[in-house]
Amino acid sequence: QVQLVESGGGLVQPGGSLRLSCTGSGLSLSRYTMIWHRQAPLKQREQIAGIVTGGASAYAKSVEGRFTISRDAANNAVYLQMNSLQPEDTAVYYCGAQRMSESYWGQGTQVTVSS
Repeated sequence: QVQLVESGGGLVQPGGSLRLSCTGSGLSLSRYTMIWHRQAPLKQREQIAGIVTGGASAYAKSVEGRFTISRDAANNAVYLQMNSLQPEDTAVYYCGAQRMSESYWGQGTQVTVSS
């Protein structure tokens, strides 16, 4: 059974940092393009970061320079390091794995940025 599980969310003050983890079971994440999305209340879901199998990454302008996506093949995981968090980063964060016609998503983890 294929499963993606996000973790690491929580409450953080503005300017703080969090690292989200996405761990996979039933699939090898190193074979997939990995993507992080987020959805804030009353807003459309937004793709914020992605990393292809070769290691190249890309970011939405809203997070570029603050967020970093990375892989950990040994632990079958992908991370999203989030720095300089702001209230507008408050959202549910989802990781996804994509390869050709395959697409898998986790259940999401809540990130709340508030003082």
